[in-house]
Amino acid sequence: MAVCARLCGVGQSRRCRRRQRHNQQDQASDSDMDEEEEERIVGQSTGPPHPQSLAELPPELLVEIVSLLPGTALPNVALVCKKFRQILNTETIWRRRCMEEFGMKDDLRKMEVGGVSSRDLYVKLLHPYRHILGLWQPDIGPYGGLLNVVVDGLFIIGWMYLPPHDPRVEDPMRRRPLFRIHLLESNKATVECMYGHKGPHKGDIQTVKKDEFSTKCNQTDYHRMPGGRQEEFRTWLEEEWGRTLEEIFHEHMQELILMKFIYTSQYDNCLTYRRIYLPPAMPSDLLHPGLFKGTYGSHGLEIVMLSFIGTYARATKLTGDPNVPAGQLTLDVDLRRPVVLPDLEQQRNIEELSRLVMGVHEEVQREDQQQAMDTSAAARGAAEGASGGASVAEGVEADHITCSDSCQPGPSTTTTTTTTSPPEALPFVLPLGVMARNEVYPRTCRKCFYGTGLIAGHGFTSPERTPGLFVLFDEDRFGFIWLELKSFSLYSRLTDHLAHSHAPNMERFEAMLMNMQSWTS
Repeated sequence: MAVCARLCGVGQSRRCRRRQRHNQQDQASDSDMDEEEEERIVGQSTGPPHPQSLAELPPELLVEIVSLLPGTALPNVALVCKKFRQILNTETIWRRRCMEEFGMKDDLRKMEVGGVSSRDLYVKLLHPYRHILGLWQPDIGPYGGLLNVVVDGLFIIGWMYLPPHDPRVEDPMRRRPLFRIHLLESNKATVECMYGHKGPHKGDIQTVKKDEFSTKCNQTDYHRMPGGRQEEFRTWLEEEWGRTLEEIFHEHMQELILMKFIYTSQYDNCLTYRRIYLPPAMPSDLLHPGLFKGTYGSHGLEIVMLSFIGTYARATKLTGDPNVPAGQLTLDVDLRRPVVLPDLEQQRNIEELSRLVMGVHEEVQREDQQQAMDTSAAARGAAEGASGGASVAEGVEADHITCSDSCQPGPSTTTTTTTTSPPEALPFVLPLGVMARNEVYPRTCRKCFYGTGLIAGHGFTSPERTPGLFVLFDEDRFGFIWLELKSFSLYSRLTDHLAHSHAPNMERFEAMLMNMQSWTS
């Protein structure tokens, strides 16, 4: 501590230290110390003085100290004095910031060979655009989407993530670049639109407000094709669905595909994006939360976010459709209500499965009715006396299907979902008459739970939650049987590495989930 105080120019002064040395010498004389020993001690006290402040340290030591500071603090360092401002011209400092904050390594050497310094890269590109790195959801009406903005080589690139072609839910995700930012052609950051098939062209990025930004294409003619809208549609269909319109025999699916093309192509990559986070993981979670691809009948594959709030597993749509748009809670699973499957022969009977699930559903409805009666009674009691206000606040609890994500179940009904080892695999088969986009699905499962799924008419009309069965196959796959629709959805984990995407805390994540519904409703 004393050494740090002297380096910063505070603590004991040189005069105080000199007086202290003289006192030591006097004590040595009083103890009959010989003259030779005294001269040796006095000789030691005449060495070079210690640095009085950080500015007096050797430049190489200053570089090492400054390179440990975060990049956001370096502008303030430059304001201290001329020497500090000169120290910040050292490439080592900025190279270290690029590597530690943005994960750049080999790309820095290629860039410096090309004449772009690490300082210019950090000051003019990485630092100004750091706020757009991470996961985002585009505002494309009911369809939504998933954008990941990353430092990719010498660029900042916005990658739109697309599900695999229907119904290959276990295939890897596809990526399409929408924009990029670089320093290659000028001494300032250049934004380019990557949409279309004619190569990069001029674009712009504007920060609307915190956790929100917009992109704009300044040359939309680059998006047009010589064959007009018909050629654009055929090309889009091949990329989106991996097939031609003639190969899609279902008339309703053809209408949905054409509707999506007309709706999404009108934006011309001029979009607004809002930040989203990956769900935080807890030791008690049934499986690791994250992003999954799922089958949704004629709508194709969609991306959902699986999270755990208390004893509920919730799947929220990141991409949607005209019936149930992005941002809505597609699955709500009550982990307090497991369902024990019968033997394989009974599982093939849809009536037997319906009997099991509807039995739990009726029990939930009775509890909700009793809860509503208790709430009503508490409200009447509160109206009769001023002291009833507290009881009302304690008695009011929303239905578990429509409640806020912060709701917690009562301790009397809570059961732990953690296991010390993977549960034994149980035989599983879909009931006869249940439609599945994937004929190949897991034939064993770990656990099953009662849950509800959200269905609605076109335009999200008359939405309602319908009972179903949540089936956990393994750590990376789960399914849901929609009893009313007699349909099965299979979900497979998205395994891509998504940097800068984790929520700071559970409160921020829950607030994001609540906002997502208002974004796309």
